[in-house]
Amino acid sequence: MAINETFITELQEESKATKRMLELIPDEKLLWKPHNKSMSLSRLAAHIAELPGWVTAIMKNDELDFGKSNYKPPEIKSNSDIISIFKENLNNAIDTLKDASDPDFMKTWTLRNNETIYFTLPKIVCLRTFCLNHIYHHRGQLTVYLRLLEIPIPGSYGPTADEPAT
Repeated sequence: MAINETFITELQEESKATKRMLELIPDEKLLWKPHNKSMSLSRLAAHIAELPGWVTAIMKNDELDFGKSNYKPPEIKSNSDIISIFKENLNNAIDTLKDASDPDFMKTWTLRNNETIYFTLPKIVCLRTFCLNHIYHHRGQLTVYLRLLEIPIPGSYGPTADEPAT
């Protein structure tokens, strides 16, 4: 199996659970935070929805320089905004991965802020850590937010207390 196929399969499978979690976010709680140092629910959800887009950013570029970036977080007014952003980024990521060859994954990618280099790693490592693991980390964080809001949590890898095995 080619490297791109393994990433596509994992992204598609994991995105099912991610999408289920994102769909649970109520519009009336978008500004809610569990703590004053925490991200709002809408900011966390938007971050999760944007993360598949980093697949494209990594595979189509050799670096990301925060010092040259004009990034602005998306404005989230409803759950449908979150889902739309997630679907678009997921589809773009899959399309990008379909076009990638095994040697493309071995090229290096750098994360920097002007002259400060945070890391330079093979793209395959960046996809695993900076993209996929990052999504799973924040999806787990989202489950805590949802639990605190008394929203039943669906299973990602099996039953939960809210969605027991049948």
